[in-house]
Amino acid sequence: MVNELIGDEDFTLFPDLAVRPLGGSVIWANDESFAEKENLINPGPSEYQPSTFGHKGQIYDGWETRRHRGEPGDDSAIVRLGVPGVIRGIVVDTAWFTGNYPPAVSVSALEIAGYPPAESIAERTDWVSLIDRAQVKGDSRNPFPITDENRWTHVKLTMHPDGGVARLRVHGEGRPDRELLGLGPLDLAALENGALVLDCSNRFYSSPNQLLYPGLARKMGDGWETARRRDDGNDWVRIRLAGPGLVRLAEIDTSYFLGNSPGSARLTGRTTDGTEVELLPRTPLLPDTRHRFAVTPMAASVEEVRLDVYPDGGLARLRLFGEFGG
Repeated sequence: MVNELIGDEDFTLFPDLAVRPLGGSVIWANDESFAEKENLINPGPSEYQPSTFGHKGQIYDGWETRRHRGEPGDDSAIVRLGVPGVIRGIVVDTAWFTGNYPPAVSVSALEIAGYPPAESIAERTDWVSLIDRAQVKGDSRNPFPITDENRWTHVKLTMHPDGGVARLRVHGEGRPDRELLGLGPLDLAALENGALVLDCSNRFYSSPNQLLYPGLARKMGDGWETARRRDDGNDWVRIRLAGPGLVRLAEIDTSYFLGNSPGSARLTGRTTDGTEVELLPRTPLLPDTRHRFAVTPMAASVEEVRLDVYPDGGLARLRLFGEFGG
């Protein structure tokens, strides 16, 4: 069983707010002579094939800059988070970089309104430091817990002075742009709106955080899948909603799950005073199907939802449409 996420020392249980499937983008880098900056936020671990050369040299699944050869200056890349939010920890992964990793790195952040050009963001001088210049190891995952409680939209990774980084993971909690809330239908279970997986029974094949990703799943691995149960129990996941609200419509999506989708599912809410309420009774599910269910209107808002699947299996997405308040 996964430990309670809130307060857990392992910040990597929080979703990666920068990863490409969440909409992250590497918008700028001052140099990418040997390997492209976009690799920093690719999902999955970095891959490597020795003695695989392109016209720029050995091919690396990461971001690699040229040698400075004593010239002053450092190399930086800027990532626009797919989900702006509070950062709980950062991993600077130097996998496969052995003789060409940076001796030290630093990470800073900004909250930026609107969509200014990348060049103007790179020229800003008000970046806030999250990780002061710190030594890193080659071919290693270098973790850095973060205690800052501010909301950020962009992070800047700086290598001192140059080298290669395979992946940049920015783990945290989504925080929406409050000016946009209430302007249309709201998914109370979306990471980008501030929802978060608190706990689950099993994450053998994939993370339950993917249930709350935006967009449609593109393959079976984009969802949450549990191991096969060999007992009389069932699997479940607990979700803290974006805020206390009234759920009007539930979407339980089993897309791409064929012989491994759950047989049925149930949704239970917890109100702000701790009362449990049934949002959706145990209901049969079909494989590879986007199910949509009307939720009986509740008199009180719920702040947390538990999804039970029977007995086990995989889901692509969970959507809980409604509005704040109630």
